[in-house]
Amino acid sequence: MSDTLIRALSASGGIRVLTCSVSGLAREICLLQQASATVSVALGRGLAAGALLGALLKPGQRTALKFEGNGPMCKMIIEAEWDGAVRGCVGDPTAESEPKNGRWNVPGLLGHAGFLTVTRDLGLGGEPYHGMVQLRTSEIGADLAYYLTDSEQVPSAVGLSASLNEGSGVSLCGGFLVQALPKPDTAEIDGMMARIAEMPPLSALLQEGGAKAIMDRLFDGMVYNLLETRDAFFRCGCGREKVERALLTLGPYEINDMRDKEHGADVTCEFCRQRYRFDEAELEALAARSRASAGA
Repeated sequence: MSDTLIRALSASGGIRVLTCSVSGLAREICLLQQASATVSVALGRGLAAGALLGALLKPGQRTALKFEGNGPMCKMIIEAEWDGAVRGCVGDPTAESEPKNGRWNVPGLLGHAGFLTVTRDLGLGGEPYHGMVQLRTSEIGADLAYYLTDSEQVPSAVGLSASLNEGSGVSLCGGFLVQALPKPDTAEIDGMMARIAEMPPLSALLQEGGAKAIMDRLFDGMVYNLLETRDAFFRCGCGREKVERALLTLGPYEINDMRDKEHGADVTCEFCRQRYRFDEAELEALAARSRASAGA
């Protein structure tokens, strides 16, 4: 079953629903991160959230979610692009937290004190938009719903799920985003909220039929228009030129210091774990470029 994003609108135009099944990309990213079991659950939920927000973007736009808490995982960063590309990383992929009441303890992993920052790059060349709220539950989906409702003034409900196999790898991952648009039908909203409250576990729906099974359950007995179905996939935005630009921001003194003390530099992408090696001659050339840029 391919990783899929589905976008739909109620017939009245008052409710927007997005669903996703992203088991493959979540499995791939968690393997790259060498994530522990509980980190895999948290990261899987975050990747599903990123995929759902990415489906709201227009061509050329990007968004990023940054969860920062006082727990052992420290942080989780998710980036999504308009075409379905998603990536993610965490502060400490080896972190763990004891289960609580028989459930994965994601709040204990992320921590209860911290912030969710959402960044949107509209692709217009200007400064990206930043919004921030305090973490309320650290359950990923609930905090995202709170951000969308409170900061962006779009009443939202979010459901996220990540399940592991016996080897602690991601077996199922996905979720939904439901949003009330201007002038919604009150009866439709009430019906939608009732169906959300009565939904079976998302893992069961993902196993049954992926993103479409979730969409069908949310709109059960209600007319809706299917707007789009697209693929979701992992893509990293790193590259040697991008790493060079990052090194140039250090300035000639710091670059030469790495050359003299470390005899080179190794930079590893936090998303895909690709390693970039710069030898002494390459660092010297970068230092010269940095000096020339500063003098321009």
